[in-house]
Amino acid sequence: MPDQKLNILVVTQYFWPENMRINDLVRDFSEKGHHVTVLTGLPNYPEGGIYSEYRAAPKNFSEYTGAKVVRVPLMPRGKRSVSLILNYASFFIAASVLGPWKLRAERYDAVFVYAVSPIMAAIPALVIGRIKRVPVFIWVLDLWPETLRAVGAVHNPKLLGCVGRVVSWIYNRADYLLLQSHGFLENVKKYCTEGIAAERLVYFPSWAEDGFSSATPPASSLLERDETVFTVLFAGNLGEAQDFPAVIDAAHALVGKVPVRWVIVGDGRMSEWLADQVKSRQLDNVLLLGRHPLEEMPALFACADALLVSLKTNDVFEKTIPGKVQAYLASGKPILGMINGEAARVIDESGAGLSCPSGDAVALARITLELVTTDADQRANMGKFGREYYLSNYSKPTLLARLEQLFRDATLRKGRQ
Repeated sequence: MPDQKLNILVVTQYFWPENMRINDLVRDFSEKGHHVTVLTGLPNYPEGGIYSEYRAAPKNFSEYTGAKVVRVPLMPRGKRSVSLILNYASFFIAASVLGPWKLRAERYDAVFVYAVSPIMAAIPALVIGRIKRVPVFIWVLDLWPETLRAVGAVHNPKLLGCVGRVVSWIYNRADYLLLQSHGFLENVKKYCTEGIAAERLVYFPSWAEDGFSSATPPASSLLERDETVFTVLFAGNLGEAQDFPAVIDAAHALVGKVPVRWVIVGDGRMSEWLADQVKSRQLDNVLLLGRHPLEEMPALFACADALLVSLKTNDVFEKTIPGKVQAYLASGKPILGMINGEAARVIDESGAGLSCPSGDAVALARITLELVTTDADQRANMGKFGREYYLSNYSKPTLLARLEQLFRDATLRKGRQ
């Protein structure tokens, strides 16, 4: 029946109080009256240690907007590569062994996996899906093992081959693979060695969190709107993949040419390098605000004249659309993209802003200058076009309604088998 409430199990290594898009999905399905259970670990992302508020009162984190939260122990991610590997392994092992026991009395209509790295987080979902004979949906948000190679985490071909075989094992045992990007299709099919019906490979992109769609965001306590200077804002992870050397070179190139300030919000492995560069180059047009809660971002975006997305290029990154792109589009601000592939296609196709090749600091400076000197009404239209494109392609209510129907169809199909 269309109005029948579903019993849904969500398997994710990361969940509230960690800031993740999966929180939105759980909240929305729970508010619709569906019975949602989340199997997850202990909150420790991104700082690397178990959250102090969780340690103080773990029972306060056993329910989220009506959804039941079941947690398994894991090793915190820490700050070293070894501890990160142990973090990944401890979750999927604990969730595969303890998860079925903790959930032994429960019945589900569907199991949904939030498959950011690592893909092994899908293994406990497959175990539980097999035990309870319910369809398993894996939302593929990262390409493994290619991402390991692309970010330089693993170089050994034999080890990459082993990871590839694990990926193949996982994909072949899922009922549905939901793909974050059109560019993922051929890569994912390569690992479906046992064959998978076309209707089980579903394009399912990300959406922006609710606050970015607000017509009147609150005033920011972190940054003041300044009409005398053009503000370019970057928000997100400050990692090597975001190519900040090229961003800083572009910022440096525009010093003294036009009044532009570059506001960088976030934290990551490049934070110290950025601070050193700003100091050594005396870049008083670059502001480093550090990491702040997701709830602060819509107000910060409202202070910007343009939003920046940058990503190094390789065959994996070109197939990916960074999650910030949807938030940028939803906010109705022009976008500057130093990026290739799918994300550049979205910026250009939507008319939401200007893009240039990945890693090209000279071109980034050029399109920034072009946007600064563009008529204000034309810039406003870019923001409008981006928001319209977002509503047409990435609207959260539309996407979650599609997912709900997929759950229902799969439940009916299982019932007829």
